[in-house]
Amino acid sequence: MAEVMVRGVDGPAREADGPLPRLLHGLRAYGLIVAMWVRSTMAYRTSFVMMAVGNFLTTGLDFVAILLMFSHIDALGGYSLPEIALLYGATSTSFGLVDLFLGNAERVGRRVRDGTLDTLLLRPVPVLAQIAADRFALRRLGRVVQGVVVLVWGLARADIAWTPVDVLLVPVMLISGAGIFAAIFVAGAAFQFWANDASQAQNSFTYGGTTLLQYPPTVFSQELVRGVTFVVPLAFVNWLPALRILDREDPLGLPGWVDFCGPAVALVMIALSGLAWRAGLRSYRSTGS
Repeated sequence: MAEVMVRGVDGPAREADGPLPRLLHGLRAYGLIVAMWVRSTMAYRTSFVMMAVGNFLTTGLDFVAILLMFSHIDALGGYSLPEIALLYGATSTSFGLVDLFLGNAERVGRRVRDGTLDTLLLRPVPVLAQIAADRFALRRLGRVVQGVVVLVWGLARADIAWTPVDVLLVPVMLISGAGIFAAIFVAGAAFQFWANDASQAQNSFTYGGTTLLQYPPTVFSQELVRGVTFVVPLAFVNWLPALRILDREDPLGLPGWVDFCGPAVALVMIALSGLAWRAGLRSYRSTGS
């Protein structure tokens, strides 16, 4: 029965609508659910402000650790504090945006276990939109703000010979980085249809990947850098474009045009994660409860 319902929402029954109308339908549904949760949050404005500030300060502890480290050293892996602030701010901003809009996707496994996913399948709304928007936590905006503040400080203080290409590369880096993290979130959520206790494995690539990218590639082994470039291409989130902006050499010796491949990598990963999501959703079998 669940399989039939899935096909009714995301499968052949809606195929005639075309991919663009389905996408717009999903975005509209997502926006309506998010607006509902935002109105609920704003009913208690003081609580929201306190939670957002707390989120800002809590996520900022990572950068405080870096500041404490630099109170004893002048450079880390050959990178100065402003240069590391650029890396930190770029990955924190990209990840923060995705965590804000897609962070609840990691709850798929829980819904599969307790059978509440069946409720979502009954609604004429894409399941991913419902899962991502459910319990939308506006307080997570604190992480985004904190990342932007550190990024702006790093860009202002780092020794950068700005060119028009560098200026354009900064927003492209943030957008493509968000796309890569979004693809990982969706792929991780899809994997939970088969291994519904895999949320921690997903977190190792999302939260763990964010922590990894906050530090320069020169402090890690060549094997690890290759792994996050060619296997799980997290290096395109900030390492490769930031190397171009900072006029640094690529530790892997890749050609210069690779620094601009972030958007293409993000699009490919989003497409693959979309296929994985559809496959996972079609494989779902109700708990029967």
